[in-house]
Amino acid sequence: MTTAVTTPKARTHPRSARGLVDLVFRARELSLVVALAALVAVTAGVNGNFLSGQGIQDILLNTSILALLAVGQSMVVITRNLDLSVGSVVGLVAFVTGDVLASGWGVVPGVLLGVAIGALCGLLNGLLVSFLRVPALVVTLGTLYVIQGVDHYLAHGRQINAVDLPPGLLRLGNGAVLGVPYLPLITVVIMVGIGYYLRSYPSGREFYAIGSSPEAARLAGVPVRRRILLAYLVSGCLAGLAGVLWLARFGTVIADSAHGWELLVVSAVVVGGVAITGGVGSVYGAALGALLLTTMGSALVVLRVNPFWQQAITGALLLLAISVDRVLALRLARLLRRRSRHA
Repeated sequence: MTTAVTTPKARTHPRSARGLVDLVFRARELSLVVALAALVAVTAGVNGNFLSGQGIQDILLNTSILALLAVGQSMVVITRNLDLSVGSVVGLVAFVTGDVLASGWGVVPGVLLGVAIGALCGLLNGLLVSFLRVPALVVTLGTLYVIQGVDHYLAHGRQINAVDLPPGLLRLGNGAVLGVPYLPLITVVIMVGIGYYLRSYPSGREFYAIGSSPEAARLAGVPVRRRILLAYLVSGCLAGLAGVLWLARFGTVIADSAHGWELLVVSAVVVGGVAITGGVGSVYGAALGALLLTTMGSALVVLRVNPFWQQAITGALLLLAISVDRVLALRLARLLRRRSRHA
């Protein structure tokens, strides 16, 4: 009789604990939506043109590349790692792809080349972090400077101009279907695909297990090294694709395109609810964080606020997000321990 009573509790407890965690971080993403709506409402109240068709389209276009990078970065951060090389990868891919397209390559081979360069950079980072066990911060900071050096060496001070690029590529960066620009559509499709994989497939859930406790995941039979390598590979591929889209969006690129974006990407991920300590968050939250930061930048321009304050506010949001994550993690751990004792 005792066994019949305790067995259902043992079975339902993990499910209820997982539901509690999901509820907490859905609320975190909802708070981002509320903050975004409040920001838009205040700015539109001051300047009605902020919500014009062109204004909304500009925000979506400016968000797309940052959100795409944030989606790839979130996979790495969920595993309790970091990729600081994404900005330099974007710059390298944008210039190299522009150079080969200007020399007569087709659009499709040029796009594939850009993604392949990003994949190679991600593979290098993943091998050093997962198999050689070099700290991610050291590895990706080193590859950041190496990739920047290669980019400047190849560029030799040259500049890629929009007039030298195929019209098809420029249409990809500035065209639209049914009034919706191509870039946001590409980002949304990739975000939904990766988000579905992480949540619905056992191998996707293993990324969260690694971030929660790498040693426990290893003892449970999770292929930790291969999953971390895959996370860096995906991040590199998306950074390569972002470099191609950067070229398509702006047309004119130089050697240091996207310089400094690595910190902006990390900020978007953390503000979006992906814990910097790993194991928590979603790609949807990371994309929302990118949208919030981009909209904030546009709003400050409309409100004629000094650009310095954008960086200051971004830093304050980053500190606030880390603090909130820490407080939520501690309270959630206490609540789960309490439930475990009762069970």
